[in-house]
Amino acid sequence: MTLQGELARWSRGWRGPAVAAFIALLAGLPGLLAAPPLDRDESRFAQATAQMLETGDFVVIHYQDQPRFKKPVGIHWLQAASVTLFSSPEAREIWAYRIPSLLGAMLAAGACAWGAAAFFGAEAGLLAGAMLGVTFLLSTEAMIAKTDAVLAGTTTLAMAALARLYAAARDGPPAGKGTALVFWAAIGVALLVKGPVGPMVAALAILALAVAERRAGWLKKLNGYWGLILVLVIVGPWAGAVTVATDGGFWSQALGGDLAPKLIGGQESHGAPPGYHTLLAPLLLFPMTLLLPAALVTGWTRRAEPGVRFALAWLIPTWIVFELLPTKLVHYTLPAYGAVCWLAAAALTQPLGRRVRIAGAVLASLFGLLLAAAAIYLTSLYGHGADAAWAGLAAALLAAAGLAGAYMILKRDDPRPALVIALGLGLLGHAALLAGLAPRLDPLWLSRRTEAAMAKAQLLPRQGIADAPVTVAGYAEPSLVFALGTETELGTAEDAAEAIAEHRPAVVEARQDPAFRQALKADHTTAQEVAQVNGLDYSDGHKMTLRIYKAADVPPASQLPGGLP
Repeated sequence: MTLQGELARWSRGWRGPAVAAFIALLAGLPGLLAAPPLDRDESRFAQATAQMLETGDFVVIHYQDQPRFKKPVGIHWLQAASVTLFSSPEAREIWAYRIPSLLGAMLAAGACAWGAAAFFGAEAGLLAGAMLGVTFLLSTEAMIAKTDAVLAGTTTLAMAALARLYAAARDGPPAGKGTALVFWAAIGVALLVKGPVGPMVAALAILALAVAERRAGWLKKLNGYWGLILVLVIVGPWAGAVTVATDGGFWSQALGGDLAPKLIGGQESHGAPPGYHTLLAPLLLFPMTLLLPAALVTGWTRRAEPGVRFALAWLIPTWIVFELLPTKLVHYTLPAYGAVCWLAAAALTQPLGRRVRIAGAVLASLFGLLLAAAAIYLTSLYGHGADAAWAGLAAALLAAAGLAGAYMILKRDDPRPALVIALGLGLLGHAALLAGLAPRLDPLWLSRRTEAAMAKAQLLPRQGIADAPVTVAGYAEPSLVFALGTETELGTAEDAAEAIAEHRPAVVEARQDPAFRQALKADHTTAQEVAQVNGLDYSDGHKMTLRIYKAADVPPASQLPGGLP
């Protein structure tokens, strides 16, 4: 059967969204299972969720003994449910905390297909969802235990439902009260996961459509009165509980301490000028970069079409907001990526011009080769001989995704085979890079290797032999706290010496070692170095040497006859 026949077969009815979601599953699952816990955000989220399960407090979020009043509770509830079903907080298995992110990416891909199909047909819908599911950014966020993939899923679902209501008012497929219910439920969950971002995307799109068309009668189908009640039912109980439990402290810190600084300046050194997201988009959208020029041309030339107009109303205002925002992180624009994929899918419904084919071929080749070069470069810095095979495989697949797609889009009239080849090779290349190569780059995984060394020496408190807590001096990454347990003490060299005196393990970074030894001497205590772990703290770029100590088997000199060892 031809590709067109297969697309027609697998895009009918519910199959299109389901297949798109399955493709997102394939794109995100390898990294979810293989990659160690990441610093810093992922491990903070996972540790806070573990503490929820340990304490039974599902209202106030904590990271160790500090309240974490930055994001709402939704992602922690989802992670807690996943860990309860598939693992336990004691096991510290990061994959269990990542499952909601994978499901969020699948939801985003499936919803993208569902919404696009209302305007451009089932086949185009399936391709739109597949493109979103395989994008480098979403398939990476699918394997990270934080908010962004779930936010992308809920926001894309809300926009797809909104689009269905918009299409129904313009002779598209019928959409009833159930579609409006989906919209408001998605908005409510998006609020509970990451605050105002999801509602902002929807509100900006509605405003843009109202201004462009000077009419908004179709919005009556949203049933706003009952919809807002549903949102209140979803968000209200926790919002009320956390307000009472923190005496309003959550809101003052979340709004004044987290959101406001992002609006005023580049928070936590994450500032960048306007154009940052646009420059990175061809890389983060790869391998659908092949159709990025066609998507842009379609957005301009066919802007009067309902589906294209809706995609532009979804994309442009949100993109401008994040470009103007002083604080910039690569994932901020992810909730708008579905609109780019809609425009690319719309482009496939008509013949592509020669110029957009050439531009797409150039972009796909360039960024495929760039990703391949990055795989080789990372291996040269942090790998060893045994990693060359994985580096070569990842580089070959990523380069081939760009080059093969480029060759086929130039040589064949139908661009869909080129897209399918690019998506397939890109998916495999992503898996080889993040599940095959990245976990082998040992210098980047200080916390994992420290945990392994302590487990080998039977110094992990959860093994039931060494006393808790472990004291760590000079290295405070959340991944090590997640690995060693909630009670882990992040302290000074003197605190580490006190731990040794109390026969507890200590981890000391080399820069703190002289002060640690001086404190041991002052306490008349001796320590035995069990292992040494060298590597890079990639969050701040500092080289690290972590030395693992336990109390020496011989008693301190002051306790021996004559004071001699």
